[in-house]
Amino acid sequence: MLYIRDIEKIIKNTLHEHTLNIDYEINNKLLAPMSYNVSTNTIKFNYLQINGYIANINFKIKETDEDCVKIILYRQLGYYLVFQNNKHDLRVLKYLEEEVKTQILAKIETTAWEYGRTLVPEKLVNSYDKVRDLDKMLLKNY
Repeated sequence: MLYIRDIEKIIKNTLHEHTLNIDYEINNKLLAPMSYNVSTNTIKFNYLQINGYIANINFKIKETDEDCVKIILYRQLGYYLVFQNNKHDLRVLKYLEEEVKTQILAKIETTAWEYGRTLVPEKLVNSYDKVRDLDKMLLKNY
């Protein structure tokens, strides 16, 4: 089990390694393992959700807990890159038809995974791709 300080250290080191100026904080009310907030330029994480997510994915990818956190983090960094490269104004989503809204969100999701993959070290690329596939299956189960 990873503790808060362990996760903070992984995030801090990874952000430093990629020279990204993003804040991070714990949020035990977060319903996902990690989330990027474009408004505050902050990655939020719930260490209990992270540990649960690792338990769900690690039987398939066989990585260390630290590398699993990095994989989760790279996906969130993908969101950061999406919003840096494309200035989406998510406030307009509430005015769009449901079908258009779904298409925009799906495009953001797909692009975030792709952009996040550009940061993944070579040794984790296969695991990142497996987690992407597993994540699709886990979402269908909810």
